[in-house]
Amino acid sequence: MFKINDNYLKLPGSYLFSTIAKKVNAFTEANPDKKIIRLGIGDVTQPLAPAIIGKLHDAVEDMAHAETFHGYAPDLGYEFLRSAIARNDYADRGCDIGADEIFVSDGAKCDSSNIQEIFALDNKIAVCDPVYPVYVDSNVMAGRTGTYDPKAETWSDVIYMPCTAENDFAPQLPEETPDLIYLCYPNNPTGSTITKAQLQEWVDYANKVGAVIIYDAAYEAYISEPDVPHSIYECEGARTCAIELRSFSKNAGFTGVRLGFTVIPKDLKCGDVALHSLWARRHGTKYNGAPYIVQRAGEAVYSPEGKAQLKEQVAYYMNNAKVIYEGLKSAGYTVSGGVNAPYIWLKTPDGMTSWEFFDHLLEKANVVGTPGSGFGPSGEGYFRLTAFGNYENTVEAVERIKAL
Repeated sequence: MFKINDNYLKLPGSYLFSTIAKKVNAFTEANPDKKIIRLGIGDVTQPLAPAIIGKLHDAVEDMAHAETFHGYAPDLGYEFLRSAIARNDYADRGCDIGADEIFVSDGAKCDSSNIQEIFALDNKIAVCDPVYPVYVDSNVMAGRTGTYDPKAETWSDVIYMPCTAENDFAPQLPEETPDLIYLCYPNNPTGSTITKAQLQEWVDYANKVGAVIIYDAAYEAYISEPDVPHSIYECEGARTCAIELRSFSKNAGFTGVRLGFTVIPKDLKCGDVALHSLWARRHGTKYNGAPYIVQRAGEAVYSPEGKAQLKEQVAYYMNNAKVIYEGLKSAGYTVSGGVNAPYIWLKTPDGMTSWEFFDHLLEKANVVGTPGSGFGPSGEGYFRLTAFGNYENTVEAVERIKAL
């Protein structure tokens, strides 16, 4: 008789966003006349930029002719895209990252959940709390997290680094030494950021203790303040301790197109073993590459037209963030985020739990958000709203919440 991976049975309950979807679907079926405004899941709503659409059409035309047809993509991704990434995302910011250190994929979510495969199971992980659930769940599936405490909603072998209002939602260096450190900035879910000097402290710490930082920079396009780093490789010494994850989903609207990449510098080693070579082997064995059409679309992100059009889209979403932030603050809510990130993090009112506030908001205002407790124990008592809706719905949602 076959056996299953017991680690999957350790996962508590259902996935956060699946639970939200079930609740919203049940409410919609019971109240078909109600207009639901969704500010929960971080999915974009603006269409793909014209420069990207044009490149998609050109790439489709390439596939229609034998002399320009493309089959499997190269393991690391097409050189034209990797070179564009290396030049625009790194060289232009003074970062020493080569095109051959960039691995193109179908998104940061897959990379963040798969990267842990190249590390031993007895590595100790540290995560910010609240945390993007994929970081923890993928390590649970791998068997690296120990036992679950349902009362505390924590895993015994995970180092939780509380990010609270008292520390401006930025983690402090942990007392217990980790091997793998997950950092996400600008942060999902809190919308917070850290300065370059603060990030340098983490790089120095990781090099000192021999840890690896897995740095999720999926929201870097939303940074507006000059002292907030766009990449961990802006910090001295990051090449020997950091892996960076990037996504085209939020900066270019590729949530339904799927494209991302991971950077592993060749200087990042465990003894004589380069992590770059391990990920290259894993990538070549388990992945056949993002489609040629999609990678050409990714190339258009870095064209002059693409940059200008995407700057407008980012501004559109950040205007939504401003509407939510200022509207809720004026109504007496305690809010943060929304400056360098498209997320607003608000304290639930009247001592409500985050799920109680979710139900209250859905039933009374017909607005959907994300309960903070779904992101970890320090998320209880908080709530995430996304700025990725359209402007009209965002304004209406804020007015509904203010009227509660």
